[in-house]
Amino acid sequence: MSRADRRQLQGDIETGLNRQGISAAPETVDALARYVGLIAEWNRAYNLTAVRDPGDMVHRHVLDSAAALPYLRGTRMLDAGSGAGLPGMVLALLAPATQCVLAESTGKKARFLEHAVRELGLSGRVSVHAGRVESCRPDRGFDTVTARALAELAQLLEWIAPGLAPGGRLVALKGQRATVEAELAALPGGWRSRVNPVTLPDQEAERCIVIVERGAQEPGR
Repeated sequence: MSRADRRQLQGDIETGLNRQGISAAPETVDALARYVGLIAEWNRAYNLTAVRDPGDMVHRHVLDSAAALPYLRGTRMLDAGSGAGLPGMVLALLAPATQCVLAESTGKKARFLEHAVRELGLSGRVSVHAGRVESCRPDRGFDTVTARALAELAQLLEWIAPGLAPGGRLVALKGQRATVEAELAALPGGWRSRVNPVTLPDQEAERCIVIVERGAQEPGR
């Protein structure tokens, strides 16, 4: 990636984050631009994402992932089915006090994540679990588990509930509110949920973030 291309990505990322009300240090913006460059580089051989253009990756991946930042709880995070690191890598860069595990069972994607962790200087704070998310059972539970386009909510809870810390939460990035109504209705007892609409810069597609926590299920949610 040329310096000019990297500067363009930095500008797009900074502008997009500012429009979301997220303040990021210059070194964080640079790290996010480098991360996009790494995805684009590996994408040529390994097809990490269907989005090919780095500029589109900023809007459709980085800023979309960043929308979950206000809903993180605590300092221990698991990103379930991380893929190319979305949203986990983006959130780890934006929340530097967070210890993050990126769980990914596809070998080529897990290898990319390990490479990106090293390249971005995140070793020691961000680790990769190269396996299925339900097999990730740390000594201490996770305060937040994130997931983006992985599975329906009830299935996600089945996988991640044993690894949640007391008071922990699932933060699931979803599409239109209407598309998750059936998932909300299928949540097992003992869980409560709320849905937060997301407006992304320069994108018309409706998005939402679903927060699921232990507690009585809210009527109609």
